[in-house]
Amino acid sequence: MALLSKYCLSLTAVVLLACQGQEASTEYKRQQEADSLFKLERNYFQGSSESQELLQRVIDLDSTHDDALREIAIPFLKRGMPHLWKPLYDKAVAQDPQTWVPMRGYLYLLFYRDYQKALADFSASDTLTHHLDHPQGHSVDYWRGITYLCMEQPEDAITFFDRHIAAVTEAIGEDWLELEAFLYRGIAHQQRSNHPKAMADFEKTIKLFKSSAEAHFYWAKSCIAQGEHTKASGLLDMSLADYNRKMRLHHNYVEMPYTIYISDIETLRASLTQ
Repeated sequence: MALLSKYCLSLTAVVLLACQGQEASTEYKRQQEADSLFKLERNYFQGSSESQELLQRVIDLDSTHDDALREIAIPFLKRGMPHLWKPLYDKAVAQDPQTWVPMRGYLYLLFYRDYQKALADFSASDTLTHHLDHPQGHSVDYWRGITYLCMEQPEDAITFFDRHIAAVTEAIGEDWLELEAFLYRGIAHQQRSNHPKAMADFEKTIKLFKSSAEAHFYWAKSCIAQGEHTKASGLLDMSLADYNRKMRLHHNYVEMPYTIYISDIETLRASLTQ
């Protein structure tokens, strides 16, 4: 009888292991199919019904597929539908926080101007990874600088822009820095009424990138503050020329911080005669 009981227990264990193995094999096949479908998604326009339906099939096969969760959420973000974007994106964050937390901070900053949530995500990324994250190709220090600048905390903004500029310059050289790093740091100096440093950054922007409607515009503002009206007038001419050649801050979906328009140039020019 004891021998029969041991035999039954052994048989039960074998059956359970076989079932678990079959379940694991089935799960693996579903994940493989999900990955294959996700690769097909790039053939469709983002946000189209074909794309969204395909992404939903991926998620139905693998509910942990963070790339699909993120991709299906983004069209809702771009269309201003936070009640649909946020729950989906947060599911992607839950699956891969190292990748999507700093990116969510970028989205909070530019799409929603929610500076506190943006800073929270940028700070969280410091503890999630052992390296400095670069959402959208820019370091979190760069994005923190813009966030503090928008919050009108120029001292903090300058601290992070200094850190970002120094790191990139040391790693690969000053020529690899983005135009906005010097432009925004210049605006931060301008907010502190440190016009010599502001003008140095605007001049650096033009030296490295040749054209920038915003750099010439904000440079002109500092010149006016310093009483250099003739120079300011020439800079405004260059700002307008750059603007008309589309050499200005641009984003496909949102207005970039401190973007200027022709009316801003005209208003500043009018102040020269007052």
